[in-house]
Amino acid sequence: MIFESVGPLEGSLGMRACGGWRRFLFFLPLVFFLPYLLSVLELHEKSVVEDLPRKNRQKFDHLILGPAAGQGLPNRLQCQGLKALNKTSFQASSIGNSISFVSVFTIYNTSLDVHVDSRASNMVTVGNASYSKTERSMAILNVFINFIQVTMPKSDVFILTDPASDLSMPRKGVTIYPIHGEYSRDKLMLQRIRSYITFLERRLWEHSQGQGHINHYVFTDSDIAVVDDLGHIFHDYQNFHLALTFRNNKDQPLNSGFIAVRGTPDGILRAKIFLEEVLRVYSSKYMNASRMLGDQLALAWVVKSHPSFDARRFTKAQPFVEDITGASVLFLPCTTYNWTPPEGAGQFHGMPLDVKVVHFKGSRKRLMLESWNFFSSSSDISDMLCLILMSGRTKYDF
Repeated sequence: MIFESVGPLEGSLGMRACGGWRRFLFFLPLVFFLPYLLSVLELHEKSVVEDLPRKNRQKFDHLILGPAAGQGLPNRLQCQGLKALNKTSFQASSIGNSISFVSVFTIYNTSLDVHVDSRASNMVTVGNASYSKTERSMAILNVFINFIQVTMPKSDVFILTDPASDLSMPRKGVTIYPIHGEYSRDKLMLQRIRSYITFLERRLWEHSQGQGHINHYVFTDSDIAVVDDLGHIFHDYQNFHLALTFRNNKDQPLNSGFIAVRGTPDGILRAKIFLEEVLRVYSSKYMNASRMLGDQLALAWVVKSHPSFDARRFTKAQPFVEDITGASVLFLPCTTYNWTPPEGAGQFHGMPLDVKVVHFKGSRKRLMLESWNFFSSSSDISDMLCLILMSGRTKYDF
């Protein structure tokens, strides 16, 4: 009887064990699938979070105005609509007769058999004018020159370009200056430094032949607007060879879009040697950033690697002079000499009343053309600066 009672118990235990294994085998795939499911959910959450700002990154094909930054702050431009309530210190000066502006610019030849519909899709309209991609680059270059001729009418302009580029600029005071080199988009920033060096070498040669006279140089990007006379830089700061602009940015404290060079033989020579060192560092350390930012990273490396240099000086928007690689370098704050509309680089505190140069970096080229159109109709620099201030946070289609 005992053995008869044991049989059903063993069967019951066997069934329970079998049921337990079945449940284990049923949940086993979940053990492996659950982490994957959680990672997918986490990835989905991240994509949703990342997509939210993108909705606010729309690029506009027309002028967009918003609140003007810096209202109520001292020494900042105050605007009521597009009317400046306090004026900037703009006045054209005769000092500019010994200053030349130098910029690198080239045209990339496009295929001649581009389909008409494709060309039409690349057209943009600013004001009453429509531009193809090449035409809008030329429009920006012309506006760059326009601002110089308004604020520093006695200054001339050198455009350094690829000899193979079909660039024509029949304007008074403008010289097209071909320099052989590699002007591909991937190497343009590298070529820019080489072109600057070649230009300075030519100026040195002219001085050695007794042909040169004291003429200072300001090397700039072509997407800037000179909104006040810059002659005082060379008058007020007598003991520098070249000047750079700085901002309170740990990784990229220097912007290469503005470099001033004193036009004495010693100033030109020391500026050339300084730029040769920047070129060496660029070529050896930052070729992976040759398309963008490599020149600025190389500039920062040359300056910050100097044993006596204190990078904390970049945190205060005040000019200072330091000896770097044998050159006396004047550091000028971007807030005055290379101001960018308040979309980045911490410049959210309005526009200083003493601003001299506005830099339309990134997706702000449309704003540069719109600003010139506005100035052409108003002839008021300060009111135009209100437009720039109120539109600076907007990203445009070019």
